[in-house]
Amino acid sequence: MSETLDRRAYDLLRLIDAHEPIGSLRLVDLLHRHGYSIKGRTVRLTLSNLDDAGFTEKLPGKGRRLTEKGRSELQRGHINGRLEHVRERIAMLTGQVTYDPIEDTGEVIASSVTVSRGRLSDALETLAPLTDSPLAPVPIAVEDEPAESAESDSARIFAPSSITLDGVLLSRGINVELQTAGIVEYHPDPEPEQFPHDGDVLREHGGAVLRYTDAISGEGSTVDVVSLLIEAGRTDVRRAIDGDDPSLLVVDNREFPLMRYEEANDLTIETRERLGGVLDIRKPRESGPFPSEKPGWEFAALTYGGVGELLLSLLVEDGYADSWETLYGLVPRSTFEPLPAVRAREK
Repeated sequence: MSETLDRRAYDLLRLIDAHEPIGSLRLVDLLHRHGYSIKGRTVRLTLSNLDDAGFTEKLPGKGRRLTEKGRSELQRGHINGRLEHVRERIAMLTGQVTYDPIEDTGEVIASSVTVSRGRLSDALETLAPLTDSPLAPVPIAVEDEPAESAESDSARIFAPSSITLDGVLLSRGINVELQTAGIVEYHPDPEPEQFPHDGDVLREHGGAVLRYTDAISGEGSTVDVVSLLIEAGRTDVRRAIDGDDPSLLVVDNREFPLMRYEEANDLTIETRERLGGVLDIRKPRESGPFPSEKPGWEFAALTYGGVGELLLSLLVEDGYADSWETLYGLVPRSTFEPLPAVRAREK
């Protein structure tokens, strides 16, 4: 992180960059959702200091935006700041997950994507084929984007993040260590002679992870790397629903103690059955796919691509996403509905 700014000021720059122009009330709300306990007066004073330093500027009646100096400062502290922030964010959120996949109740970690209200129906339409794929179910929620001074013309779509699974396992005393994020080749139902796959291809797994094509260590901060992979255009979810060719999905990989394998396996399958996505779980003696080398003999490897990451990737690919957050925050499971029901209501 930059020597010029403390973490809170840097996070303010990051939020302004993602939502500009943005007012102080909305910034306070976003900071609260990112785990800060902060008052509006403190935010306004910090913003005034950023203005004086030339990092931000006011747009009358609209809020603040970054200056070129602010963008340079943000870029200079970008990587280290994002990784540190996301590490802390993941740790906080996974410890607060209350979701029980057996009862299908509690709070999950959600990803969110903002789209134009006028394009919402089309955006939901582009997601519709997912409901007929092994990646289903596709539970989502939609709400209007809050506006401070005028009627909002944007909406946010929410879906469960893959990191929810880490919270589910942690709540049962199963310690999970995130390793990497990456891109995998995926097929809903591969033919062994055409697309070799080591292991059973079961519908409750959501299809088959064929192999990793890329994996990037985020020093435990895999969701930040997920966002970078989406921004770089590395995914190709569309092929998963348009044809029989392998598609490219963004996933994350974690390890957990082998002695808890059966319980973790059952919880993982139940979570995928309720919240959708694709999973691959392997013991160390089994063949891949692994993002790099096999885990140690006392650990099992678990790859999971959640509906939240699928949704973000597909909407970015098709040009509907104005902005997105891989770790929006905790949302009650009861908030989500099946995609067809939301589509019917939003037509």
